[in-house]
Amino acid sequence: MPIGSITRGTTGTNRLRRVDRWIGRLPAFLRSPAPLVVDLGFGASPATALEMHDRLSLIRDDVRVVGIEIDPARVALASLSARDGVSFQLGGFEVPLEHGRPATVIRAFNVLRQYGEADVLAHWHRMALRLESGGVLVEGTCNESGRVASWVDVTPEGPASLTLSLRLTGLELPSIVAERLPKVLIHRNVPGERIHALMAELDRHWRLHVGLGTFSPRQRWIATVASLAGEGWPVIGARGRSRLGELTIAWDAVAPAGFDWRA
Repeated sequence: MPIGSITRGTTGTNRLRRVDRWIGRLPAFLRSPAPLVVDLGFGASPATALEMHDRLSLIRDDVRVVGIEIDPARVALASLSARDGVSFQLGGFEVPLEHGRPATVIRAFNVLRQYGEADVLAHWHRMALRLESGGVLVEGTCNESGRVASWVDVTPEGPASLTLSLRLTGLELPSIVAERLPKVLIHRNVPGERIHALMAELDRHWRLHVGLGTFSPRQRWIATVASLAGEGWPVIGARGRSRLGELTIAWDAVAPAGFDWRA
């Protein structure tokens, strides 16, 4: 039996473009001899799986995308849209794939929001076991438009990083992303937790660099990220990622108090 519970299934066209763009740069995806990417919990519409294939196939024309859903009716409907390189099947956190093949990347977006924080680690472990060597689980959350998003990069050895991705035009404060943090962090945005400190520092540097907004919000964000790195925050990735409204931080810098991957 599939492991998990049926979600509300809400989805939307172009909603996951930010995370798809990030996945397209992953070494695991670029180096895999035959990349197999899973859209876990694609929802009431097959749009996110189809769009994922459209985007990733521009980088690797041999990519296969498998949409997995726990609701049989959703799988039946989505299967009508199956095409070369895209298929759909019934399943849950056990990530069942044909012939037991492991996945290169598993994208599980807006799936764990309905679960308790205490459930996250077990589901991470379960999904990570279905990854090929060097594979990545990308688990996160975004708002309805996809303009505010965050995700954790999880490997079989544990979480590696947290990425925040924001539409910079019209952005008042970066801490708006606190409302869309992954389940493992969303309840930890309180004094004393590292994620709370990151949110506060992001807002502080964003305010300090307000003058650069005259040139563009992009320049203001690049300066904000550079200032964080200058203060010792372990920022990962080249300057080009900042230009896209992204910030990736090493997991150890934001992990919840008491977090233990081996637990």
